Amino acid sequence: MRNALPGPDLLRVYDRVAPRYDAQHGLLTARSDQRGRRLLVETAVRAGDRVLDCGAGTGSTALLAASDVGDGGSVACVDVSPGMSRVARERAEAAGLANRMTFELGDLLRLPYADGSFDVALSTYSLCPVGDPRKGALEMLRVVRPGGLVGIAHSAEPTGAVTRWLADVVESVVWHFPSISLGCRSVEVLPALEEAGCRVRLERKIGIPLWPFAVFVVEKP
Repeated sequence: MRNALPGPDLLRVYDRVAPRYDAQHGLLTARSDQRGRRLLVETAVRAGDRVLDCGAGTGSTALLAASDVGDGGSVACVDVSPGMSRVARERAEAAGLANRMTFELGDLLRLPYADGSFDVALSTYSLCPVGDPRKGALEMLRVVRPGGLVGIAHSAEPTGAVTRWLADVVESVVWHFPSISLGCRSVEVLPALEEAGCRVRLERKIGIPLWPFAVFVVEKP
């Protein structure tokens, strides 16, 4: 696994790309990113849920969740980037869902919430660039109530030796351009959640062969 970009560099990258993030990420992933978001929300979110979107970015996942929780539910969005959070707030207002959503600046590795505050915690492609993705996944687990759900989508290793080699060659070039790579790299966090006693409710691999995504939902014991 490649080393994460330094925190200040990562923050500058995401603040800078915020206005074009959705179009850029969708293009580079052949729109499989949105498929992963829908899969997590459809599996994990129900009407009335208290949902946390960790590393909410421009709000693509949070908006799907806010639509599903109904008037009795809520979606808290936390992200380290003011630029990304600003775009998310604007999109929520445009969609008429801002009354169900809150927005806060915060670090995924040190979530500003008490233990068991939420029914569901989601992370879509926000663990890929952080320095310690396993710690981030366990932070998500901490803030979910017992019996609650954690849903995560992140970049995964391609299958097959040739495909992995080719992906590494391409990534080694793109990595020199953070505004394109966004600091994303393959990570693995499901084992940490299983070691914590979580039961897997959904596990899929989606996306294009060179840059697949792992998508899963686990239930907290």
